Amino acid sequence: MITAMRLLCLLQLVSLAACSASKLRDWAHHGAPMFADLTPREMKAVRTYLHDIPEMGLTDARSKTLKKNNILLMELHLPRKHEALRALDRGQAKPPRQARVIIQFGNQTKPNITEYIVGPLPSPKSHEVKTFKGDRPVLFESRPITAVEYDHISDILEKITTKAHKLLFETTGGFSFTNCTDRCLTFSDIAPRGLGPGERRTWIMLQKFVEGYFIHPVGLEVLVNHDSLDPEKWTVEKVWYNSRYFDSVEELVESYESGDVEKVKLPDHDDKDLYSTYIPRGHSNTPTNIHGPKLVEPQGPRYHIDHNFVEYAGWSFSYRVRSSAGFQVFDLRFNGERIAYEISLQEAIAIYAGDTPAAMQTKYIDAGWAMGSSTFELAPGIDCPEIATFIDLYHYFDTDKPIHHKNALCIFEMTTAMPLRRHFNSNFQGGYNFYGGLENTVLVMRTVSTVYNYDYIWDFLFYPNGVVEVKVSATGYIHATFFTPTGLLYGSRVYNYVLGNLHTHLIHYKVDLDIAGRGNSFETIDLKYVNFTNPWSPKDFIVQSKLDRTEHKTERSAAFQFGKRFPRYVHFYNPNEQNKWGHQKGYRIQFNSHASSVLPKHWKEENGITWSRYPLAVTRHKDSEATSSSIYTQNDPWEPVVSFEDYIRNNENIVNQDLVAWVTVGFLHVPHSEDIPNTATPGNSVGFFLRPFNFFDEDPSLASKSTVIVRPGQDGKPKVQRWTPDVINYCVTNKPFFYNGTYAGV
Repeated sequence: MITAMRLLCLLQLVSLAACSASKLRDWAHHGAPMFADLTPREMKAVRTYLHDIPEMGLTDARSKTLKKNNILLMELHLPRKHEALRALDRGQAKPPRQARVIIQFGNQTKPNITEYIVGPLPSPKSHEVKTFKGDRPVLFESRPITAVEYDHISDILEKITTKAHKLLFETTGGFSFTNCTDRCLTFSDIAPRGLGPGERRTWIMLQKFVEGYFIHPVGLEVLVNHDSLDPEKWTVEKVWYNSRYFDSVEELVESYESGDVEKVKLPDHDDKDLYSTYIPRGHSNTPTNIHGPKLVEPQGPRYHIDHNFVEYAGWSFSYRVRSSAGFQVFDLRFNGERIAYEISLQEAIAIYAGDTPAAMQTKYIDAGWAMGSSTFELAPGIDCPEIATFIDLYHYFDTDKPIHHKNALCIFEMTTAMPLRRHFNSNFQGGYNFYGGLENTVLVMRTVSTVYNYDYIWDFLFYPNGVVEVKVSATGYIHATFFTPTGLLYGSRVYNYVLGNLHTHLIHYKVDLDIAGRGNSFETIDLKYVNFTNPWSPKDFIVQSKLDRTEHKTERSAAFQFGKRFPRYVHFYNPNEQNKWGHQKGYRIQFNSHASSVLPKHWKEENGITWSRYPLAVTRHKDSEATSSSIYTQNDPWEPVVSFEDYIRNNENIVNQDLVAWVTVGFLHVPHSEDIPNTATPGNSVGFFLRPFNFFDEDPSLASKSTVIVRPGQDGKPKVQRWTPDVINYCVTNKPFFYNGTYAGV
C-alpha cells in the first residue's frame, strides 16, 4: 500500500513537472514576437505615419540635397525588461510593439538629430522623443555618412582629381577618377571625421578600382571639410602625397610639374595577375575533380524554427538582428530554465596606426556605419553548410523603403568531429572493461557583417551540455595604406607600395544573465597556496593550492581593467537557489581572447569607448543602460551620447541583484604577407563561453540518445549498446550552387 502511494506521488510529481515545462515552453513561444525585428509592413506604416505629420516636414532620404528632414534609421524598440517578463514568465499579454526611429532635421536654422519611439505597431498612432541617459544632446555632425553625402564627396573628388589628373594618370598606369572605363579610381573614407566635437573633416584615400581595391592605395590622400550642408562650401584643407603634406591640390600639382616631388610609378598588372583577386594561383596538391567532406542531415533537421523562435536539444531562444549594431539573443533557456535574458553584440572597433594621415586617423567604431544593416547574402556550402536554414532580413537605414537582404542569416546543426566526452577503460591486460562515447553536435546561428573592407562572422553556438559559445571570426581585406619606409614601424609591407597597418580589434557584448531567477551575485575564484604540517608525517609540510573566492559587492569592484591580473574563474550565481549537492546554481564566463587596451585612459577618442578599458564589467540591470555604444560614437567619440563609464560610476550594490556582464574580447592584428589577398579566419576567432557551474545536478547531455557504449561479451565479441539507428544512409543536396547577392527595397 505504501509503495503504491509512493508511486502515485511520484507520477503526480512527474506530471506536474511535465505540465510546468510545457507551460514554460508555451510562454517562451508566446513572448518571442516581442523581440522580432520590424516587418516590412511595420516599417512602411511607421514611415507613412511620420511623413503625414506636417510639422516634421519629412522628405525622401535619397533626395539630392543635404538640407532636408528625413528618416535615417528605423528598428525595433525593445520593451522594458519587467514588462517583457510578465509575458515570458506568466503568459500575460505582450506589451505593444514599438519602433525606434532616428530623424535628421537638416532643413532648419539649427539642424539636429532626434530619436522617436513610435507605436503601437502595426498601426502607429503616437510618437514620443527618446532621450539618452543624462539627456545628452546628439550633435548633428555626429550623424553617420549617407549615400547622398557620399555622392557629394564623389563630386568634390572629381574636382580634386581633375586638377591632379596628369599626376594620377602617369603614376598609376592610366587610372583616373573620371572619364574612365576599366581603369578607374575609387576611394575609402576614414573616421572619426575630425579631432574634436562638431567637426566633419574626413581624410579620403584614393585607390585603384579593381577587385579588392582596399589594398590598392595610389599614395594620394586628401582632407575634406564637409561640415556645411551646402557642398559648394566644402574645402580641401590638406593633401598628402608620397610622404609629403601640401596645403592644396594646386600646390601638389605645381611641385609635381616642377620635379620637386618624386614621381612614383606604380607597378602595372592585368586581371589575371591581380594580387587582390580570389582567382586561384600557385600549385595545389588537392584533386579538383572531387569535393571535400560535406555536412549532411540523414533524416532531416533536429531543430525547430518558428519565425524568430528557435528550439534545439533543450535550448530555446528568440533572436533579432538590429540594423544599428547587429545580433541579439533573448530569453535563452535550457530545459525551460532561463540562463540569460539577453546576449547581444554592442560594438566592434578597429584602432589603427600608421605613417600616412589616413592611417593615423583611422579609428573605426562600426556601429556608426550601421554594422547590423551590413548583413548580406550568405553563400551555401561556404558561409554556411548547404543544409542550413537560410533566413531573410529586412533593414531600414538610409533608405526610403525597407531593404530585403536575402539569406542573410543561417541556422544549422553540425558535428564538431570531436567527442563531447569519451573514455576507454583499459583492463591493462590487452583488453578493456568498456568504451563509452558521445558525439558532439552543436546548433549554430550565424550572420556576417561586411563593414566595407572587413567581414565579421558572428556566431552563437549551443551545445547539448548547457554550454553557449559566442564567437566572432574576422576575415575580409586588410586596411592598407601607401608604403613608406617609416611605415614599417606600424605594420608590414605586403606588396609593392602597400603597407598593411597594425590594428587592434575589440568586440563588446552585453550578457544579461538570469541564473535561476533575476537575483544573482558575482564572485571570482582563483587559487592560493597553503602550507601546513603533513598530518601523516608531522616532520614534513604540505604545500598545495586551495580555492580563493572573492565576492564582489559593488560595480566598481567588478570592473576589471586591462593590464591588471584577471581572475581565472568569473562566476555568476543565484544565492537563493542550490543544486542537489548544496552548491549555489551558477554559470561562469570563460574567455577566448587576446584583447588589450587600445588608447590611454581619457585620451580624446577613448572617451567614446570607455567599455574598452575592461575585459569584464558587471552592473545592475537598468532599462536606461540598454547599450554600451551608439550609432553616433564614430563621428563624435570625444563627447559621446552613450558613455559606458557612467554605468559603473555610481558604484551600486550588485549582491542578489539583476546583473549584466559586459564582455570585451579581441586581438591584435599585425598584417603580414599571408593576408594577401585576404585575412583568413584560422587564428582570428575570439569570443567567450557561458559554462554551467553547479547549475545542474549532473551533465545534462546525459539525456542525449547518441551515446554509444561497448563492452566485451562472454564470447569475446564486443557488445554494442546504442539508442540510435546502427546504420545511417547518407545524402548531399542535389541543388547546384546558386548565389544572387542582390538586396533591394520592398
